[in-house]
Amino acid sequence: MNLRGKVALVTGAGRGIGAAIATALARQGATVAVNYLSNDEAAASTVAACQAAGQDMGGDAWAVKADVGSQPDVQSMVDGIVREAGAIDIVVNNAFRPYAFDPERRKRFDDLEWSDYQAQFDGAAGAAFNVCRAVLPQMRQRAQGSIVNIVSNLVEHPVVPYHDYTTAKASLVSFSRNLACELGPMGIRVNCVAPGLVYPTQGTQNTKESFRESLMAATPLRRLARPEDVAGPVLFLASELSGFMTGQVLLVDGGLVMR
Repeated sequence: MNLRGKVALVTGAGRGIGAAIATALARQGATVAVNYLSNDEAAASTVAACQAAGQDMGGDAWAVKADVGSQPDVQSMVDGIVREAGAIDIVVNNAFRPYAFDPERRKRFDDLEWSDYQAQFDGAAGAAFNVCRAVLPQMRQRAQGSIVNIVSNLVEHPVVPYHDYTTAKASLVSFSRNLACELGPMGIRVNCVAPGLVYPTQGTQNTKESFRESLMAATPLRRLARPEDVAGPVLFLASELSGFMTGQVLLVDGGLVMR
């Protein structure tokens, strides 16, 4: 796989899954815009990891601070990337509203307000909408591009009913498929990667060991996903190896959900 000359934007790439994806893209030769919200130190660490990983293939990276929930912020970020690098070939919408994956302390349906759903909807579909709206004009102009949206296997198998989070991720799947249908004739592909529980990340650091063990026992590959496990399928969907795929959801959960 060779992504030399490609420019990628990864949102929420300061740490965790986003950082692993950004590093993997750079390792394959891409120039990566590492988007982050507020943690300058974490973003700098991701950039350094990208630059180290990309040495042999010519990959590079730089940090771009922006709130993907803000349309003006996103437009300014995208305009800056295009000025700096000439284009954006790959977009990975990984950023989401902070969420704690704790089965015991989660809110039950009767404890939720619609504002909880709205906050997660804005953080998932809303952020992807802002980014896609900003990047698509230059992708259409060049009749090429790959967009990968990070969703969740909970949409297919809500082993824990995180109502607001999972509903928002389901909306992102639908958003992606509608966009794939419209953009396909223009040479732009839109796909999703759906991880299971990924450990360790900021959202899963307080998930109890007993629950993690029970989930591993139910998973054919007998372990949880690591951030690096999510990066491989993203690379595949970002590259020409998946050039005849769009509107698809790749499940990355060790076989917990089989389709």
